[in-house]
Amino acid sequence: MNIPAEIASYLTHGDHAVAVRRTLDFCLDTGDDAIIQKAIIWSRRYHEYQQVNTGNGLPPDNFLTEANEILETACNISAPAYTSEALLEATQISKTYTGGGFSLKPLNLRIDTGHVLGVVGENGNGKTTLLRCLAGQLALDSGNIHYPLLQNPDTYAIKNHIAFIPQRIPRWFGRLKDNLHFSASIAGVYAAQNDLMVNFMLERLGLTKFAHLTWNQISSGYRTRFEIARVLLQKPRLLILDEPLANLDINAQQTILTDLIFMAKGSHNPMGIVLSSQQLHEVEKVANEVVFIKQGNSIFNTTSDTTLAKSHMIEFETTESRDGILTLFATGTVELKYNGGFYTIGSVALSAQQIIETLVAAKLPVTYFRDITYSSKRFF
Repeated sequence: MNIPAEIASYLTHGDHAVAVRRTLDFCLDTGDDAIIQKAIIWSRRYHEYQQVNTGNGLPPDNFLTEANEILETACNISAPAYTSEALLEATQISKTYTGGGFSLKPLNLRIDTGHVLGVVGENGNGKTTLLRCLAGQLALDSGNIHYPLLQNPDTYAIKNHIAFIPQRIPRWFGRLKDNLHFSASIAGVYAAQNDLMVNFMLERLGLTKFAHLTWNQISSGYRTRFEIARVLLQKPRLLILDEPLANLDINAQQTILTDLIFMAKGSHNPMGIVLSSQQLHEVEKVANEVVFIKQGNSIFNTTSDTTLAKSHMIEFETTESRDGILTLFATGTVELKYNGGFYTIGSVALSAQQIIETLVAAKLPVTYFRDITYSSKRFF
């Protein structure tokens, strides 16, 4: 087997950080402890070098040579590919809170191995309620959730099948690394294998230098990373995250999302992912399906509704006036709105590409634009 083309490309073009993460994933999937340990040591050396030599953009000596040696060894180890399996099937599920009067209206969902479902919407519209229902934390008022891989889906089985990470992560006590060792042991990982997997997860999520700290000594963003590491050590089949991006900086948001997707499709522990967020652009880039929830109703689903868009739409930012924009288009061909920050322009007659070409041809000072024809952003 040859070195995976994507990793080879990262190494060739100097995308060293992502090459390190993907190499760790590739080695983990082999299931070979020796090559996993070698990849961990190689990754540590890279990160230690970056700490000392911040900003030079160069890897340590022999970095590429060691990378090729590790990858070539891993390629000679047979690793099973993950197979897609149904993990959860929700049919007409609903939930009403008698005290506050809020109601999550009936909806249907299915989540498979390697599948990423994004749940978006404004605060207070039912995202967390839906996630807690899927995780088995709230009793349904109607409908049914089926877990195809569970023969006896009682509370204990569901809890071991699903990992739920809330937006407000419960406080840990003691050193963070000790908590990870404990979490792995709960999942039946002991002795040398426990050390290996904890060290792998620390390195994979960029946490090694924080391993001996306590809860009060790290930021909220790193608390989120440690919680992800803790639950991944227990190898859940379905990972549910409530607003995981809220505590992360801009650079970390997309890195964490893409890393979770890489790991979800790995043969070490293939899993499905459900996440809620208000960061629409980040979620829509990585999710297989996006569900938009408003006042408890699922009003848009990218899987079933993409063909139903009746108009093309883009949002853009410019210093040009509304009248100046409208003069570029024939009367009645576009609808233009302004929310105080961005313009939104929609058209049945013109495609998003034609709208953008018209703006560019007129040399309007456009500083940002995005096609939201099939994005849930158009419903905000």
